Amino acid sequence: MNDLLSPSLIIACLIGLLIGVIIMVIVGKIGLNRGKALAKQIVEDAEAKSKNMVKQAILDGKTQVYDLKLQAEKELKDRRAELTDLENKLLRREDSLNYRDETMNQKEKKLDNKLKQAEEKEQKLSNMEQELQSRIDGQIALLEKVSNMSEADAKAELMDVVEKKIQNEVAVYIRDSEEEARLKAQEIAREIIATAIQRYSQEEAIERSVSVISIPNEEMKGRIIGREGRNIQAFEAATGVDLIIDDTPETITISCFNPIRREIARVSLESLIRDGRIQPGRIEDVVKKVTKEINDEIYKAGENAIFRLQIGKMNKELVQLVGRMKYRYSYGQNGLEHSMEVAFIAGMMAAELGLNQSLAKRAGLLHDIGKAVDFEVDGTHVELGAKIAKKYGENEVVINAIESHHGDKPATSLIANLVAAADTLSAARPGARNEGLENYINRLENLENIAKSFDGVEKAFAIQAGREVRVMVMPDKVDDAKCHLIAHDIKEKIENELTYPGQIKVTVIRDMRASEIAK
Repeated sequence: MNDLLSPSLIIACLIGLLIGVIIMVIVGKIGLNRGKALAKQIVEDAEAKSKNMVKQAILDGKTQVYDLKLQAEKELKDRRAELTDLENKLLRREDSLNYRDETMNQKEKKLDNKLKQAEEKEQKLSNMEQELQSRIDGQIALLEKVSNMSEADAKAELMDVVEKKIQNEVAVYIRDSEEEARLKAQEIAREIIATAIQRYSQEEAIERSVSVISIPNEEMKGRIIGREGRNIQAFEAATGVDLIIDDTPETITISCFNPIRREIARVSLESLIRDGRIQPGRIEDVVKKVTKEINDEIYKAGENAIFRLQIGKMNKELVQLVGRMKYRYSYGQNGLEHSMEVAFIAGMMAAELGLNQSLAKRAGLLHDIGKAVDFEVDGTHVELGAKIAKKYGENEVVINAIESHHGDKPATSLIANLVAAADTLSAARPGARNEGLENYINRLENLENIAKSFDGVEKAFAIQAGREVRVMVMPDKVDDAKCHLIAHDIKEKIENELTYPGQIKVTVIRDMRASEIAK
């Protein structure tokens, strides 16, 4: 035990303990230095990262500022362009107003000159009237001395002679004036018609070129338009129509002068709305399918018309054109139904006269065939119809019936005359077009009553569905010259008191008959 606690051992322990303490101190310092170095590295990394973040934030801010600056410059440029356009419009309007003002000033000067000339003429006429009156007074005094008649008696006799003479002169003057006016009227009528077409073209265009479709809700409009307008662009490109989507609730308008394209667009759009899948690819598929269905329906309608009329074979393309008449309307009357009606009427009249009934029906069916393409090709339906009939080798009688059914060319056959008469009967019969039966009958009665209201008229008959009135006058009361005067007066009264479609021809007939009985 004493050996274990020897001084040397104690010293060794103390030395070992001291060495351990020294080692621990050294290790602690080394760990502390490493911690400080690591902390310093972390701080340096954080400072570098924060500097990078600040730089990136500054760069992003500058980029946003640049983008905003570009956007502002673009908006400013657009606004300047709008202002420039507006300024140009205002300048053009100002120029137009200045031109109108100058024109009005010139017209005002012309009117002032004409007014002065009228005043001068009026003064001259007043002087001439005074001079003439003085001469008349002198002549009256002279006549009273010569004839031993009073002024009243002479005036009565003179008035009777003058009245008869004036009536004859007025009748001749009216006849000559009407003839002259008829020669000059064509140019004026064209100008009036052109002006009327210009004023009322909008209403006519809406009636003839627009179809309206109802939709279940307002959300459907957005689906039809599609993202960035892709759906509506695809639809218009596939159908060739214009879709008008405005603020009208639950309504979409299809605009196109071609009735067949408009019908294809209508059926396609209704199919897409029912299906609900509206996208460019789907739109093209539906339009192709509907186009085929409509074309098949058109051809079938043409075949059915030819079969019902029993007029034999016909070129397939011509059958297609006949079917297209199903989508053509005139004054509310369907083109195909009107053509078939004309064919039946012409066929019945041809049978009564012992003519070729099948040929008459064929001419009646094809008389308006030009209307199947007149919305696609320039020219009147008469010209186009004749070209189509010639192209497909139709009979000359059929071609002439097409050319002459509106009087553009003279009829060269009885069948052509029958087709023109059947066309008039089909179009003018009560109920065929937009006119009620009661209004039709009242118009004819009023037409006859107006003609009978004139002195010397014995009978009056409204014929050709009210397009002509024939007036019989008493030959002992009305001479040939006065017939023209009565016709003119009846025409004036009809224009002032009646409302009627087209024109009404007034024919006054004076028939003198002499008879004796031999015994």
